Amino acid sequence: MSKVQINLPAPDFTLDDVYGNPVQLSNFKSQKNIILVFNRGFM
Repeated sequence: MSKVQINLPAPDFTLDDVYGNPVQLSNFKSQKNIILVFNRGFM
């Protein structure tokens, strides 16, 4: 995976939420601010 560049849109990706449902970043494109948290060793 290539590095993300600063001040450019994030690449679209899909991850499962805590309930196992897929969530795609592009679903939140109309939102002004998005905060992503990646917990290490969460499961």
